Amino acid sequence: MDYDAWMEYHRKSAKGERLRRLTEQAFHAERTFATKIWQPALGSFEFLYPEYEIRDYRDGIRFLDFAYIGRGLKICIEIDGFGPHWRDISRRDFGAQLMRQNHLVIDGWMVLRFSYDDIAERPRQCQQILQQLIGKWADADKKVKLSPMETALMRLASGSAGMLTPAMASAELGLHRTTVVRHLQSLVEKGLVAPVDPLSKRVARYRVVEEKIPYGGW
Repeated sequence: MDYDAWMEYHRKSAKGERLRRLTEQAFHAERTFATKIWQPALGSFEFLYPEYEIRDYRDGIRFLDFAYIGRGLKICIEIDGFGPHWRDISRRDFGAQLMRQNHLVIDGWMVLRFSYDDIAERPRQCQQILQQLIGKWADADKKVKLSPMETALMRLASGSAGMLTPAMASAELGLHRTTVVRHLQSLVEKGLVAPVDPLSKRVARYRVVEEKIPYGGW
C-alpha cells in the first residue's frame, strides 16, 4: 500500500475532527516523514495511524501526528517545524506541551520527536532511530516465549525490585520449591533471570536481567 492509498484508507474510517484534519491539512511534513523516513525504514505502513485521536490529560481531545500501535508498543511520533509556533510560544503553553508529553509517557506511550530539518536533511539518521526502537522490541517479542508459570514468575520478580527467591515464589504461587526451581532454571536458560551467586551449589536468589524486559512488562 502506497502513501496515498494508506491515507485514503484512514479517511474512510475517520469521522469528526480527525476526518477534517485528514482531508483539509496540507501534510507536507507528514508526507515527507511517511514516504522518506518511515516506509524506507520499515517497509510498510502497518500499525501506523496518522492524526491519531487521544484524550488529553485535561479531559480534552488532542491529535498525535502519528501513532504506532502494534507488537505490544504504543509510540507517539511528532514532527516539529521550527516556525512561529515554537519561536513565539508562551511560557504557559510551553509548560503545557511538556506536561502533555509527560502524561503520554505515564499512559504507556513512548515518544519520538523529529524536527522537519532532520527529516529533510538527515533522513538516514531518522530511519535508524525508528529501526533501532521498533526492531529492538519486535526481536524481543519473537525470541522469548514464556509458559504461563514462567510469566507468573517474571511478574512476581518484576514486582519485587527485580529479585526473586525460590522460597518467596513457592509461597506466593502455592507451588513446591522443586517446581519453582525447575521453571527458574528455564528462565535462566532463556536469559531472562540470572543467579545472584552463580558459584553457589544451592542458588538462593535470582535477579531479573533488566535489558530483556519487554516494553510494558510481562
